[in-house]
Amino acid sequence: MVAFGILAYQYYMKQKTVAAYTFGVLALLFQPMYKIALGRTIWNVVDVVVAVLLIALFVMEWRRSSKEYVKYQPVTPEDDSGKADDNRIEFQLKGKLDAKELVYVASEEDKTLTDLFETRPDVLEGWGQMIGFHIVYLPLLMRRLRDKRVLKYRAPYLSDVELKDAAIGNDFLLQYLGNPSDKDKMKQGLVRTEDIHRGDDGKDKAMNRFYPLSTTSGEPLADQLHRIGRQISIEKGRHDHYLEGPTGAEPDEESTDELMDEVKAKIAKLRQRGIAEYLLEQLIHPDNRLSRMVITKDWRIVLPDYNDMEIKMEPLAKAVYLLFLRHPEGIMFKHLPGYREELTQIYAQLRPAGMTDRAVQSIEDVTNPLLNSINEKCARIKGAFVGEFDDHMAKYYYISGKRGEAKAIALPRDLVVWE
Repeated sequence: MVAFGILAYQYYMKQKTVAAYTFGVLALLFQPMYKIALGRTIWNVVDVVVAVLLIALFVMEWRRSSKEYVKYQPVTPEDDSGKADDNRIEFQLKGKLDAKELVYVASEEDKTLTDLFETRPDVLEGWGQMIGFHIVYLPLLMRRLRDKRVLKYRAPYLSDVELKDAAIGNDFLLQYLGNPSDKDKMKQGLVRTEDIHRGDDGKDKAMNRFYPLSTTSGEPLADQLHRIGRQISIEKGRHDHYLEGPTGAEPDEESTDELMDEVKAKIAKLRQRGIAEYLLEQLIHPDNRLSRMVITKDWRIVLPDYNDMEIKMEPLAKAVYLLFLRHPEGIMFKHLPGYREELTQIYAQLRPAGMTDRAVQSIEDVTNPLLNSINEKCARIKGAFVGEFDDHMAKYYYISGKRGEAKAIALPRDLVVWE
């Protein structure tokens, strides 16, 4: 059951739906918790059939891997003869990549190669892990960004149709070439950043290395990847055994896909990832397109222009927020005791069950400037907004202000609707 469960998960991650469901069913069939009475004869047949299928699957996977994955040997100084004369390409700094990324770029389409990236990304990702790099295929990365709601987090005003139309091609980075004529050299291949330097014009430049790939050159793709891996090792001056296989690879940082699993918790890390960060900045140019805020009759906070997004808070934090929303001039924390009665009236409307002694004490604590309760509530309010969309717009909605000055909500009050 455990083995079948692991296989089901692995095939699911590789987007092989039929195999994933098959092994999921087998995991349920062989689970030990509930006896499935098929009879000894049928069970014997099932055991034999499953065994034969497993053997066949093992043989097929072994043949496939022997064709598609490259078996690397340690690089030695004698291999220096295979190094290209000069594969350095200068980019403007804003087009630089992360040091551990190899990005596929192309000025012309190689359909066989792009089909491989689209249907079998695990092949190149596995090779990248062997040499210690994260392989980035831009169209696939865009789909992952969109599927994980990262684009909507950055620009919450985008509709589902607009998100669906957000696309990027493999020629995206070529617009930032220091010498535009270099585009002719870059038919299809992989790019990595080697160093950053200051150009003659005083601007920072990124010196990238380009490694051509082609399925029409007559050289098997596996041999091309092997050669590129060896060349990278030579260029970096590393004659060690890191190309021996997956166990010898350098430990990679969290993959882009992993960083996207929890958008709200990991958005800061996502912004620090080379190409992913750069794509977010270049593909969507966020403007300060502020949404109206509707306070409904049942005290929900809704942003209708951000696809009817609802901002949820616990009752006391929401009461504090509504208090500050009522006072566009702002409130100094040291003056909060003077707003205790008003806050109590708001809080009472959010508590249909009535005010308890504990609720009254909470009001006293949050309006006591000597305690940290008000800072905690403001932090929770900020988190409620930043957890839904980017801070460049969220900052207009939560409570903020300089130390010693009145704290306020910057959102223009003509955008606030009280039902």
